[in-house]
Amino acid sequence: MQVNPTTLPEVLRIDPKVFGDARGYFHETWHRDRYAELGVPREFVQDNVSRSQRGILRGLHLQEPFGQGKLVQVLEGEVFDVAVDVRVGSPSFGRWVGEILSSDNHRQLYIPPGFAHGFCVTSESALLHYKCTELYHPETELSVAWNDPGLGIDWPVTDPVLSKKDAAARPLSEIPRERLPRYAG
Repeated sequence: MQVNPTTLPEVLRIDPKVFGDARGYFHETWHRDRYAELGVPREFVQDNVSRSQRGILRGLHLQEPFGQGKLVQVLEGEVFDVAVDVRVGSPSFGRWVGEILSSDNHRQLYIPPGFAHGFCVTSESALLHYKCTELYHPETELSVAWNDPGLGIDWPVTDPVLSKKDAAARPLSEIPRERLPRYAG
């Protein structure tokens, strides 16, 4: 397994070692001790699965308080996965990183607490799995507008299918700073 820091050093791209032959392939998707050595937390408390069709965009979501770290991977299909640093006081506040995650490249992305997360499906459909370091607390959830001009995310879609909540999300600059996570340095 190889870990590659992204342009946001706390967000890690993990390329697992894949063993394949004529029968198919095998790879490890989680090993507490090995991932801890790479900087991924040892404890996850919730696993989620999401299926979506081409053009669906989910995000950008976070919780504050009860920030969730997420280890994201695609089991079927392909997505463009995005993390945005929304920690007040962070030197990379408002910066984003995007990665193609697919069932072909087996890549994973670790997104720590304090980052908003979203993805857009680029294949006919996609099955996404992610492990979370904190339970879901809907009362603390925040949404940042996917098309926030201040972020300038280069999404691979121009007219995505959105939930009502995501369509109503505000730009990061309009979210009160006291509602956002703080950078711990």
